[in-house]
Amino acid sequence: MAPYDPNRPPSDKTVGELVFEVTEQTSNLVREEIELAKTEVTEKVETLVKSSVVAIAAGVFAFLALILLMHAFALGLNSLFNFQPWVGYLIEALIFIAVAAGAGLFAYRSFEKTGAPVPSEAIEQAQKTRAVLTSGEDN
Repeated sequence: MAPYDPNRPPSDKTVGELVFEVTEQTSNLVREEIELAKTEVTEKVETLVKSSVVAIAAGVFAFLALILLMHAFALGLNSLFNFQPWVGYLIEALIFIAVAAGAGLFAYRSFEKTGAPVPSEAIEQAQKTRAVLTSGEDN
């Protein structure tokens, strides 16, 4: 038998050689698909990491700007109403406490309404499946 030659026309090859070629090509295709998937995932992760870093930087600058705005608001109250400096900061603190209390109340009511995070639908479906499997009947 002649040595294996991949350049021979398919009509001159044995069934074993054809099966070998198909297996080899399938294996190569799978490897290339896996490599493509790895490259694609790596590129997407790199993009997400870069975007996350920029978003964090933006958040830090927004937080710093909020601090400056809060300071300006307190000083503006002081100069507008001729208050002592501490009065403007106290008024601002009371406003922030009221906002925090409102947000806390909203969160409490939301948690109370939602209840415990129990997957009740999944449990119900699992019980139905168990009943079908143990009794052998369709429900």
